[in-house]
Amino acid sequence: MLKRLLAGLVPAILYISPAMAHPHVWVDSASEILFDKSGQITGIRHHWRFDEGFSAFAIQGLDTDNDGRYSKAELDPLAEVNVTSLSEFEFFTFMTIGDYQAGFSKPEDYWLDLEEGFLTLHFTLPLARPFTPDGAVVLEVYDPEYFVAFELPSVEAVRMVGAPDTCSLTVRLARELDDTAEAALAEIGPDQRQLPEELKALTEGLDNSATLKCG
Repeated sequence: MLKRLLAGLVPAILYISPAMAHPHVWVDSASEILFDKSGQITGIRHHWRFDEGFSAFAIQGLDTDNDGRYSKAELDPLAEVNVTSLSEFEFFTFMTIGDYQAGFSKPEDYWLDLEEGFLTLHFTLPLARPFTPDGAVVLEVYDPEYFVAFELPSVEAVRMVGAPDTCSLTVRLARELDDTAEAALAEIGPDQRQLPEELKALTEGLDNSATLKCG
């Protein structure tokens, strides 16, 4: 039942969420902005930890040898479906510099691990065209429909790797929903992927962002 209801989202990572209101899945997100030796941004490395309820549902039936543990080999098929399905949603990743929005190639170096009941998806998202950050670069990781709630545990959850010494990073955490907004979103069932137009204003400011500047 839930599989059919949520199949319109990401067909193997989000269809089994037991939640019954927006958002349906919670993700603690950490990201690394990757640079090459010439100072160009080449991609994003993500680490997404899913909530405990979703994780418990997601691993059902994956312990194929029944040893009570979940090996990388047992989790690899799910990881592959995860990352190959994300393109439909622009990988929930948006990087802009001025009016230019960066595009991404197929995810690389992806895998899942399970620790203390939480599934974490790791993957690298290469830029289709690496670029030199000549202006303010803004990275946002969020679901515009708020079906999936991405949260940064702290401002340290976004960092630069291999960046020139002249680069700096400012991270802004998303605001919290008030009780009125939570009650309104709770009325949306799991079969509805998109937010009604009249509720979209409630989720403004819920995106986490990082602004990178290189002098």
